[in-house]
Amino acid sequence: MASSSSSSSGPAAAPGILYVTMQPRPSLPLADFHAWYNNEHGPTRLSLPSIFSNGLRYQNTAPAAPAYMAVYDVKHMPLLATPTYTTLRANRSPREAATIAHVDVHRSFYDLLHTRSAPSLQPIESLSDKDVAEGYVTVAVEISLTDEPAAGQEYQKWYVEEHVELLAKVPGWRRSRLFRTSPAETVGEDAGKTAYFCLHDYEPTNGLGGAEHAASMDTPRRTAVFERYVAAKARTTYSLFYIFGPASRDLHSLSQQLPPSAATFTSPSGAIRTDSTSITSRITTSDGALIPYRLEGSSAPDAPVVAFCNSLLTSYAMWDPLVAILKRQRPDVRILRYDTRGRHAVPRPHTSASLDTVTSDLEALRRALRIDQLACLVGVSMGGATTLRYALTYPARVARFVAADFNCTSSAANTQAWRDRIAVARDARDAVVRGPGAADRGRGRWQGRAGQGHGRLQGLAW
Repeated sequence: MASSSSSSSGPAAAPGILYVTMQPRPSLPLADFHAWYNNEHGPTRLSLPSIFSNGLRYQNTAPAAPAYMAVYDVKHMPLLATPTYTTLRANRSPREAATIAHVDVHRSFYDLLHTRSAPSLQPIESLSDKDVAEGYVTVAVEISLTDEPAAGQEYQKWYVEEHVELLAKVPGWRRSRLFRTSPAETVGEDAGKTAYFCLHDYEPTNGLGGAEHAASMDTPRRTAVFERYVAAKARTTYSLFYIFGPASRDLHSLSQQLPPSAATFTSPSGAIRTDSTSITSRITTSDGALIPYRLEGSSAPDAPVVAFCNSLLTSYAMWDPLVAILKRQRPDVRILRYDTRGRHAVPRPHTSASLDTVTSDLEALRRALRIDQLACLVGVSMGGATTLRYALTYPARVARFVAADFNCTSSAANTQAWRDRIAVARDARDAVVRGPGAADRGRGRWQGRAGQGHGRLQGLAW
């Protein structure tokens, strides 16, 4: 198989990994373990894109401990010693602290030394959840060295010059990476120890155990290196089963928790709230805007997703009556709602938001939730315009859409109406806008002159 080779990046960056093995004890239900890790622990770390570029979960392919492994690619290893990361561990939620007490955890920090990958390799985090279900394989190899002064140098030379060249010939091979214990390990469990660590990635259908794989581990040079320089080797094969995003999305694990009340959780900051049927959380866009969202409906991981775009100045609660009907009539679908930027924290310094901006926000939310394609996107008013722009900009990401009550262009009368509203807001400055200068203007547009004052619409807040 053809392959390409690269080394770690330039002096400005020191990439590596945070590698974690976990063995839940029998006292911890697996649904509780996965609900915590998938909806709280992992997304919290992936919400720090300056540190972590991805987060992947694996399961041991053998019925042995540790049963689970997670690996996070780190952009610059010294960042793991900064408060941005260390405060996450120092300020665990009560739920996290209680859960960790029932899990045997081992954390290691490793610096990247060498990478070789197939030319067709795409980042693992770019795989869809459907692809993940096929069972991509990673082989983890831990190497302890002898006390020979040249042990590390000789092992690394053998690995780069011979071993990875032979592994690249194994059918289904995708990538091999060589690491060494990081100085950042001083905050880990193995401070002071130097070890080498390898991760080898393979397609679901591969040649592990075949002739090419056997040949990579049976050469005179390997025998000589291992006899003199390697004190111990541990090898574990894992299967990929979950890819984190910066947004909580695992409804399936929540639905499996017993009793159902066990799924009820609110993070100390209030940023994550879950129960047995829903997740309410938020993402932060690249320019700092907060986008709250609510995910509910079918707990099936492959359930089709219907998303809703709000009208201007409304919250996603506007869809409550329709969502109630949809959940009764179509329990097979998953429902996504979110608040458009502007209702919550906005970027600083403030920047103007356009239709392109709010469309990009929806795409950021889709990516954060790792939704491959929206089965249907529904929008009204400004949400309708957002829906149409999204479908035109990202046609592969939406199967169908409903866009209602919006204009592709603004009439002179509509433009003037908005200018009048802006004038009212500017005149009021920081004061609360009340009375005929605000609410009555909007009510008149919707009800018409004849409808004003009629009982059915009186008291309705617009």
